[in-house]
Amino acid sequence: MISSLRGTVLHAAVDAVIVEVGGVGFHVAVPVDLARGARSGETLALHTHLVVREDALALFGFATREELEVFVQLLQVTGVGPKSALGVLSHLSVDQIAAAVGDDDDAPFRKVSGIGPKTAKLIVVQLAGKLAPPARAAAAAPTRDAAADVLAQVTQALVGLGYPEKVAAETVTTTAESADDATRAHTQALLRLTLAALGPARQGGTRG
Repeated sequence: MISSLRGTVLHAAVDAVIVEVGGVGFHVAVPVDLARGARSGETLALHTHLVVREDALALFGFATREELEVFVQLLQVTGVGPKSALGVLSHLSVDQIAAAVGDDDDAPFRKVSGIGPKTAKLIVVQLAGKLAPPARAAAAAPTRDAAADVLAQVTQALVGLGYPEKVAAETVTTTAESADDATRAHTQALLRLTLAALGPARQGGTRG
């Protein structure tokens, strides 16, 4: 089982990256936001899950352990395959998934391509009680220490994805200042927003 990868990005597509590790290029399917933030020539660290089938091996990767764990949980749901599970994590954060399941609300899942009404309902039913509930109280009024912890965690995740620490820290701080309380309180939400901010900025750099 390949549980993690750290290597150089050779290519980034819409929902996948090719990461070279020890001279071997691994094709890894990843959430859309992560693929958008990946840049050729940079180091990328991923938490991965290998799906083994009779006719193929497919590798799926995520920026955080929490996303990987939710992906594995989704695979246990009747009717949800790897591509559909990845689609869920491309459209919803870990906290948003947990909140929808906790509220018995299948509407967010029905908006994901490949997830029909029946499967959306099964996700809510079969994941009930299996996901950590989102920290809603903290989202409403995050403390200074909690906010600092989130900033540190997002910065660390970005460094793991290959961004320079100074660039990561400055961008996270700037992004947090303009974000709402709910985003600032949740690591996954702030990470996604910061990656979106970093992507276009780094595309416009000097890299050819």
